[in-house]
Amino acid sequence: MDSVEECKEVFERFDTSSKGSITTNSLGDALAACGAKVPGFKVRDICDSYKDGAISFDEFCKILNQVKSKNTFKETIKPIELKKKVNVNKGSEKSSEWTTHSYAEEPHASDHTARQSEKLAFVDWINFRLSKDELLLKHGNIPIAEDGTALFAALRDGIILNKLVNDSVEDTVDERALNLPNDAGKLSIFKIQENQTLALNSCVAIGCNVVNIGAQDLIEGKAHLCLGLLWQVIRIGLMAKITLKDCPGLRALLDEFETLEQLLAMSPEEILCRWVNYQLNKVGCKRVVKNFTHDIKDSEVYAHLLVAVCPDDNAKGPIGLEPLNVQDLTKRAEMVLDNAEMLDARSFVRAHDIVNGNQKLNLAFVANLFNMYPAMDDVGDFEIIEETREEKTMRNWMNSLGATPRVKYIYEDLKDGLAIIQLFDKIQNGCVNWKKVNTPPFKALGGAMKQIENCNYAIDLGHNLGFVLVGIDGKNLHDGDKLTLGLVWQMMRHYTLAMLTHDGKIMKDNEIIKWCNNKLESAGKTTNFKSFKDSSLGTSRPIVDLIDAISPGYINYDLVTAAETDDDKFLNARYAITMARKIGARIFALPEDITEVNPKMIMTVFACLMSVGFAKDRK
Repeated sequence: MDSVEECKEVFERFDTSSKGSITTNSLGDALAACGAKVPGFKVRDICDSYKDGAISFDEFCKILNQVKSKNTFKETIKPIELKKKVNVNKGSEKSSEWTTHSYAEEPHASDHTARQSEKLAFVDWINFRLSKDELLLKHGNIPIAEDGTALFAALRDGIILNKLVNDSVEDTVDERALNLPNDAGKLSIFKIQENQTLALNSCVAIGCNVVNIGAQDLIEGKAHLCLGLLWQVIRIGLMAKITLKDCPGLRALLDEFETLEQLLAMSPEEILCRWVNYQLNKVGCKRVVKNFTHDIKDSEVYAHLLVAVCPDDNAKGPIGLEPLNVQDLTKRAEMVLDNAEMLDARSFVRAHDIVNGNQKLNLAFVANLFNMYPAMDDVGDFEIIEETREEKTMRNWMNSLGATPRVKYIYEDLKDGLAIIQLFDKIQNGCVNWKKVNTPPFKALGGAMKQIENCNYAIDLGHNLGFVLVGIDGKNLHDGDKLTLGLVWQMMRHYTLAMLTHDGKIMKDNEIIKWCNNKLESAGKTTNFKSFKDSSLGTSRPIVDLIDAISPGYINYDLVTAAETDDDKFLNARYAITMARKIGARIFALPEDITEVNPKMIMTVFACLMSVGFAKDRK
């Protein structure tokens, strides 16, 4: 805690009765808001000394100073272990690059060099992408210095991370909901934690896996966690445009007998490798790229690639192959990057990153180059398979839980049953008998049957949890049938409602609606709704009011419109979702789900808010 004033602000936030004291039930949260994580049993030991259940401000400050000075309550964050039966072959390696824990907490010497390179690359990227943000410029957040811990200090208040999420996936965060520094440049620790909670829940919503990372970890600037999360956010933004919708010319990368569905299921690495090879072939280079580590170290591939994508009317002139006349690989790499600068595409990598084959940064360099200069030939008209909003939401949900390998296209990536079975184990811990699961590699002869066995087992797991799976079997999953989406939705619904179990029973829709209406009424709100199809939900007003009922004073009603136009409805929905995430709700719904009154996704919104309400009531 930086000052007594900030400590007082936190205390007053938990002093809901305005009597100059907080209850022992809220002590743990109040300490956490001041940056002191204290295990529950320790909090209970402290509270035993306050028989009347009330703690004054002076007493609170004394407790805070004691727990901080003793430093006995520091929690250890351990990376989650995925099932070894599933983490096999190349899939597990690719997947690990997406997790927050792909950075070791205490790196070896070689890893330290890579971490330093990635830190510098992320600083450059953030400075570039957010260079014109007036708010960040006003408060001096940008540019971030490259030296020391400047990056982690810049991330501390949560503002940059939220803005970076928006840079990767537009309109994810309503920036009007951000807590901003006062005129003196100060922002209390409580408001910082709110920003970080919003950032983390927004990261999850776009498909990041943030297992075992909390707001306090970002505030404390834990390097391995901060860098891992930044990489996920940046990577999602870089890969977002590598689609048939944004670049129909990608169809030219398919072999003669491959389908568009197979292209959709390819990882970004696979697509970019094919793109590089396509460009190399255009300029007569015989090299074939299979990875962004060993295959690019000598810079020959990059030298030819830049020539291939350089426009004829490039403002800074043509690009040549002069770097290949230099034998020193570091100097050659530097000359190649000078050529990239002529295309304004010098990003992520420095010469030593190329020579050392840093996979993350070279992948990012190529992805950015593709986004700027795809240079694909016209392939004529064809029907583009475009991911629906619901499919995207389900995909992000699966990836946020750590699906291995990462899901790119639901109907192709779930065909072997492995990702579905993993997710069952996550939504209902211990429900999977891993001895029944067939794992890769799947042989050409009999492999399809092994995959169908997995899919049939996944259907059995659904039946065991009471899912309604009429007319769907393992063969449907293996064939990429659209019925797959129905199974995934029921898994998401189960996962969401599991947060609301009471006496071992999962809440039903009518119980959620009743609780929400009672909460609204008890808070003096006039809004209510009869079902998740209620047209009034399209205004977002009942959602906004429920957030304010759960966390009084959080909603700025000056930002809530009368919802008379579609644009106003969208603004309300985006604000409602953002504020829900800010108070701790893990929302996957999009603003359009609310404005169009999608009952399935609206149910998840209210269920998540109810879970937050339950948690606050227990405290």
